Amino acid sequence: METLHIIDYIIIFISLAVSLSVGLRFAKKQNSTDSYFAAGGTIPAWAIGMSLLATLVSSVTFLAYPGEGFSSNWILLVQGIMVPLILVGMIWFIVPLYRKVIGLSTYEYFEKRFGSFARFYSSLAFILTHFSKMGTVFFLLALALANMTGANTFATIWVIGLLIIAITLLGGIEAVIWLDVIQGFMLIAGGIVCLFIIMYSVEGGPAAVWQIAEEHGKTGFGPYEWNFTKLTFVVMALNGIFYAIQKYGTDQTIVQRYLTARTDKGAVRASLMGVLLTVPLWALFMFIGTALYVFYLQHPLPDDMRPDAIFPYFINTQLPIGVTGLILSALIAAAISSLDSDLNCLAAVGVADYYKRFKPNRPDAEYLKVGKWIVVGSGLGAILIASLYLSAGEEGVLGIVFTLYSIFSGGIAGIFLLGLFSARANKEGLNIGIISCIVFTTYAFLSSTAFDFGSGKKLLLDLGDLNFTQHKYMLGVYSHLIVIVVGYIASLFFPKPVLDKNLLYSGWLETHRKEKKARKAAEEMYTH
Repeated sequence: METLHIIDYIIIFISLAVSLSVGLRFAKKQNSTDSYFAAGGTIPAWAIGMSLLATLVSSVTFLAYPGEGFSSNWILLVQGIMVPLILVGMIWFIVPLYRKVIGLSTYEYFEKRFGSFARFYSSLAFILTHFSKMGTVFFLLALALANMTGANTFATIWVIGLLIIAITLLGGIEAVIWLDVIQGFMLIAGGIVCLFIIMYSVEGGPAAVWQIAEEHGKTGFGPYEWNFTKLTFVVMALNGIFYAIQKYGTDQTIVQRYLTARTDKGAVRASLMGVLLTVPLWALFMFIGTALYVFYLQHPLPDDMRPDAIFPYFINTQLPIGVTGLILSALIAAAISSLDSDLNCLAAVGVADYYKRFKPNRPDAEYLKVGKWIVVGSGLGAILIASLYLSAGEEGVLGIVFTLYSIFSGGIAGIFLLGLFSARANKEGLNIGIISCIVFTTYAFLSSTAFDFGSGKKLLLDLGDLNFTQHKYMLGVYSHLIVIVVGYIASLFFPKPVLDKNLLYSGWLETHRKEKKARKAAEEMYTH
């Protein structure tokens, strides 16, 4: 096994030291829940935009996207491409809505619109999915670093994990955002440098990369057939629509960023900037995989190497001394920037959605203390999940967490859309829609996923011709549609709710028109 040069280790150590120093830099300012979770609403828009970029691009992107580009084509990018298309149409009213109607938690909106069950369901979904994600990020990062440096994998998980806990614990959301700014630039620079080196390491240069990749079917977003049973362009596009709505309309890690901006317009600009940077960066790492495919057609590659291990192998064997350290620092930065955000937002949800409900009207200092304890507990929990995942393998503990999330967290975007656009929908109807969604998702998952209990893989629920046979990404479409359709129809059997207009798109539109009319009248008065 090849190990790094001392210069590379020094570069990585400096990068980690800078990360910790940023946490220490903002530690003295964290004296209230408002500063710890929302930075007092003082962050400039460009910094929030870079923070969104760094939050959405983790070490999963750094490792998995090149692996997909190497083994397939660019079809997984379709989901990301849908994000700006949807966001441009919705962000203008989502941001002011949240900044007006919630204090800290995204899921406060869900309760105001549909009652406590909707809030608990959606916040629990956030908690489960982000614990799953954090375990995956820790695991992939530790595995890659261990393979490239010869370090102990468990030790790597714990060292990086404790560093991230310290940064988040000390500096709050302000440290998270400014650290994300630094790490965002590192990610962009690291990706560009890697692609440049790969392209010019191929015989024939960039032109040959494109030509050979096209000849081997590595370019494009197909297959383009209308087929829901396998991964097609249509499946990814439909899934991407709801992914965009769920991520930017209901995910605490994104919505909490809206609250840190100085103004509504600043929050909107930050969101658009984040997306317009993130999609090209996803594309960059996908194309790195494409270029690696061409490179390793011309150079020998060890047998039985997994696609997600190809990029780390290239970094370790082909990059010059110093550059390897910089790229690995960017890989670690990708993990830190994603995980520190998750920890702060999990603490925000824990305080706002749970502790405050059971312990109302307590001093703010108590809520801040509880939030910091949640940061520590969540961080240690994610480290333990990653450690257990390492011991249990791919069918281990994290697989169980993914299973639970796929069953119990469906339909969140559906709840949001129903609440936003239908004044007729009520909590009784929505609760029926959520229960229908859980039943459907459970059926679809159990009748399409085979488990191995020692005697070969078998379905837990085998209904023959009635089994769910479509691609699992379609669950991310159907679950939301079921909540919308069933929730709306069921609402017709219960009284129409009395609602605050600020909770509805129609209320935002009415306010927007009045403000526009008032501005026009003021301009006419001024000109006369």
